[in-house]
Parts: sequence; C-alpha cells; structure tokens
Amino acid sequence: MNKTLGQNWILLRGLARESAHWGAFIPLLQSTFPDAQVTLLDLPGTGCFHRETSPRTIKAITDSLRCHALDKGFIQQPATILALSLGAMVAWEWMRNYPEDICGATLMNTSFADLSPFYQRLRWQSYGKFSALTMARDLHNRESGILRLTSNRRYISRDAVYAASQSETGAAQDEQIIQAWKNIQNQRPMSSKNSFRQIIAAANYRPGDIKPEHPVLLLNGLGDRLVSPTCSEAIHKKWNLELRRHPWAGHDLTLDDGAWVASQLKDWAWLKAGC
Repeated sequence: MNKTLGQNWILLRGLARESAHWGAFIPLLQSTFPDAQVTLLDLPGTGCFHRETSPRTIKAITDSLRCHALDKGFIQQPATILALSLGAMVAWEWMRNYPEDICGATLMNTSFADLSPFYQRLRWQSYGKFSALTMARDLHNRESGILRLTSNRRYISRDAVYAASQSETGAAQDEQIIQAWKNIQNQRPMSSKNSFRQIIAAANYRPGDIKPEHPVLLLNGLGDRLVSPTCSEAIHKKWNLELRRHPWAGHDLTLDDGAWVASQLKDWAWLKAGC
C-alpha cells in the first residue's frame, strides 16, 4: 500500500513548454485531489527560468530541478510526479537517482532512446512540420501549428460523448488556446537555443535497465502524431509497468481529455493505497 500517493503532486511539462501550458487541467486535478498540494515546476530554460541555459542532458536537467524543489520545500513530503514527454524522462531520472524524494509517478506519451528508434520517438510524418515550427517567427502560426500537431480535439469534436464533456469545442476554443500560448511566449520566451538543447537531451536519454522502485503508471494517446504510441508500449513491456491507453487523444493528453487523465490518476492512486 502507498498512502502518500497523490497527496503532493509535482507536474512537469515537455519539450519547449512551461507550467502555464497545463491550462485548465490544473483546477481539474485540484478538484480531483482536493486535499493535495499541487506544484508546477518549470524545467531550466523554460517558464520562470527562461533566461537560464537549458542543460543538454536529462541528468543535468533533473539535478537542477531537484535543487530548486529542495530550496522551495516542495519535496518535504514524498512527491507524486505527473509528467509529459521530456518531463517524463526527467521524472524517471529523478526516481532512479533520488528515490527518497518520490512516492510514485505517472508518465504520459514519453519515450526512451534505448527502447525505441528515432523515427518512432519523433514520428517521421512530423519531421517537416516540427522543423518548420521550431524556426517560425510568427507566433500565431507557430502556436497554431503546435496545437494542430499535438492535439486531436478538432477531429472528434462532433462526437456526442466528447462534446457533452466540453464547455467549448472547435475553432473558437482553438483560438483561445493559441492566444493563451502566444501570451506565454511573449511573457517568458523559450529561445531556439534552449529548445535545441532540450531536443539533444531527450534524443540521447538512455535510462538503462534499472527499474524505479516506486509505482509507475503509463498513459498514452493512441492518436499521438508526434511520438508513436509504440514508445509507451516499449516501456510497458520492458519493465511490466501498467499502461492505460486513450483511444483518440494526441500528444497533449491533458488538453485533449483532461477529465480522462484525472480519472485515471484517481483510480490509480486509490488502488495503490489499498482502498
């Protein structure tokens, strides 16, 4: 049993994204775990650390992040990490090197270099789009392109079950998200240099054969067009970790169906607590 799971959440975003990109998922998570502490951490080179230079290894990113968490008192109680993509690599490294800090983790749409080939970790169909977006100067075009690449909501917005769970769907909601993401970039710009350094760190991350001692839940979206869902499958098979699959969501799983993610987290924490 793990009675501390879900009581102290630390959330980590992925490549070239910061804590503000969690958006509406944060109040949803807080309402699902009303008594929990929820902390959003920015990786070096992003968010409140956007003026810093991002390290070029996951180990160095993890060490920097942990020092900040220690200084701020965020891990006085063992943390449950929820992390996406590159952030999930950091979570894995954190669990391996500093197990006393963590009581469990949920990793979404992530990949490891020693388990999956490069053309699955960044799907070959997205190479051209991804390269163009990293160099785009027009923020509206850049952020709308990232939204199209990482989210599948527009493709299923006519589904009655999905639409009933959303306050807004379609073009109007997309534009709200794009404007919010533009504002984030204007206020705390992520440099091309730091984006490239994060890409290097993610591309080279090979965690080896050591399995973390903590409970780990894998979540992935079967409609992910940026990172192949087979990457999560490879991690699942390597260490026999529980994997829960969303039938249509894209890479940004909490944006596409945050309610589903929150439900999985609640169920997982409840089961591991032995309730």
